[in-house]
Amino acid sequence: MSIEVKATKREVQGTGASRRLRRAGRVPGIIYGGSVQPQNIEFDHNDLWQHLRKEAFYSSVLNMDVDGARQMCLLRDVQRHPFRQLILHVDFQRIDASHAIHQKVPLHFINADVAPGVKRDGGMVQHVMTEVDVKCLPKDLPSFIEVDLKDLEANHSLHVTQLTLPAGVEAVLHKGEDPVVATVVVRGAGAAGEEAAEAAAPAETQITTEKKPAEKAPEKK
Repeated sequence: MSIEVKATKREVQGTGASRRLRRAGRVPGIIYGGSVQPQNIEFDHNDLWQHLRKEAFYSSVLNMDVDGARQMCLLRDVQRHPFRQLILHVDFQRIDASHAIHQKVPLHFINADVAPGVKRDGGMVQHVMTEVDVKCLPKDLPSFIEVDLKDLEANHSLHVTQLTLPAGVEAVLHKGEDPVVATVVVRGAGAAGEEAAEAAAPAETQITTEKKPAEKAPEKK
């Protein structure tokens, strides 16, 4: 999925200049990476806010138009005001269409209500992961990955290697790892239920929704 984003070059830098931009309804940002020097840019706050309300914006290839110059990029970081509906700063990373990228993609769960462990045994689905790290060419990057739970039995788990990934997309896993994506736990099922819950717990504690840059961004001005 590709999304169009408009930006303009940001000539002024520094904390004071950024404050003035925000008061004028603009958002300071930066785009970096590749063989081109980092570039300070700015956005219309309302346009950017509408983009950020969409889940796909965080996991899609973006076509950035900076004063007519187009370049492909990924969103890497968003700084928000702690309590106001205000975007303070955004980071984007340039990408090359011919090189594979790493990106976290959200998981969409379906058929939980017809899973045998739920419908027949009265269990409850626990979503241990909400996104998965994938590697692919920019053209193959999915906006989400569907997780079908229709065959999940009580006190059983679905792992990353069992996901059906789109063509050209592979999950990024460390050697020997196969994290739990979802599990069905039946309350009062005794030792078997407790073991299933404990098996899922370690993977769950490692989940993070924070987006971390793939490479270090230049210092923000």
